[in-house]
Amino acid sequence: MIEVFVEVIASFTQYYDQPLRCFTFGDFQLVPTVEEFEGILGCSLGGRKSYLFSGFYPSMARVAKVVKISVQELERVKQNRNGVVGIPKKRLEEKAKALADQGEWTSFIDVLALLVFGVVLFPNVDGLMDLAAINAFLAYHHSKESSAVVVLVDAYDTFDQRCKKNNARIVCCTLALYVWLVFHIFHHESRHVCPLQGHYICAEKGKANWEQLMAGMVGASVNWFPRWKEGGARVLSSCEGFPNVPLMGTRGCINYNPVLVIRQLGYPMKGAPSEESIAPFIA
Repeated sequence: MIEVFVEVIASFTQYYDQPLRCFTFGDFQLVPTVEEFEGILGCSLGGRKSYLFSGFYPSMARVAKVVKISVQELERVKQNRNGVVGIPKKRLEEKAKALADQGEWTSFIDVLALLVFGVVLFPNVDGLMDLAAINAFLAYHHSKESSAVVVLVDAYDTFDQRCKKNNARIVCCTLALYVWLVFHIFHHESRHVCPLQGHYICAEKGKANWEQLMAGMVGASVNWFPRWKEGGARVLSSCEGFPNVPLMGTRGCINYNPVLVIRQLGYPMKGAPSEESIAPFIA
């Protein structure tokens, strides 16, 4: 289990540069990348379709088949809290316990996995399993679609919201973001093929004064390229004729700037990016 210190993430968001969609420190920039989130979440896009939220919620009939709760009951317990529609997490937890008690392990695992999607990957309203998260789970459950891109975009959406409203809640997969941050800040002597393995053995993260550490960071101290990405040839670098890459999450769209992540992908960055390559085309 990974303990995430939310105050660390809150301090980190102060460095968010909204126009560029990156984190700007004294003499360098860091960008949470699609490739890094693929590795952290274990949701590789290789040979898989990326999940794309269509803006439409799944039918209660589709949900009922997976969670083994009748359509009628799902409709009865479904809630709408400030525009977020979902199923109470407590009801799904009760169902998971009942399935375990009955020894129906396949269905139990499905409901447990759904809870992980809603609580860890796509958190939104406390105590409510957002139908957007349920839809992402169904896409994985039925078609093995990767959620890496959507999880990343939802994190960017959280940073954008905090730029607009300073006390906005951090509503994203903080676990993935925390693992990503620890990797780039602390150097690891040994080679790890799994990002979580490196995170577990990093003792410095629990002792650091994070605010002071981030305030004093310079480019020379950053752990730029993940060793667990060595040998990976696939990177997201462009999208047809667009100046950068449009990506869609469960709450909106962003402009993703691959030109800013060249150094993190193991390539030298030669000079400043052109204004065209980082010009936003999604308001």
